[in-house]
Amino acid sequence: MQEIQVQAKEKMEKTLSALQYEYASIRAGRANVAILEKVSVDYYGVPTPVEQMAAVSVPDARTLLIQPWDKSTLKAIEKAILASDIGINPQNDGTSIRLNFPPLTEERRKELVKGVSKYAEEAKVAVRSIRRDSIDKLKAAKKSGELTEDDLKSEEKKMQDLTDIYCKKVDEIAAAKDKEIMEI
Repeated sequence: MQEIQVQAKEKMEKTLSALQYEYASIRAGRANVAILEKVSVDYYGVPTPVEQMAAVSVPDARTLLIQPWDKSTLKAIEKAILASDIGINPQNDGTSIRLNFPPLTEERRKELVKGVSKYAEEAKVAVRSIRRDSIDKLKAAKKSGELTEDDLKSEEKKMQDLTDIYCKKVDEIAAAKDKEIMEI
């Protein structure tokens, strides 16, 4: 029964990682290379991430600089950024592309915080779903005679405690992202 708990913990960790990945791509008014992770460029018919085609740097807090290794891909990178949902117009100077992040308005900050809350709630639902699946496995083990009623109750309590810990971690990550958005 230990392996069921270990599997559940691993899945919950993956849920936290996925949440942090989603939060990294939220534009919080500060230049962040992670914003480009979801942008793919059509490079000779193959969707290719921008990071594999160019050097991406952050010269200052509000600017992202993209310098393609192959200058002929400049237009394709610019087109991919425009087609993505990051909401920033690229500035092409012929050798590189600059993304200037405007300061966030109060209204936009509140919108972003709502998005943060939505992602946090989805992560909590995923964690609870993992708990439910694990408890179903435990009940199946009891039915087959591998567990006693007392062992089942004990394992269910451990699973609930684990779920509570991960839900609290989700809340902490969300609170940190909210604070980051509202401070900028």
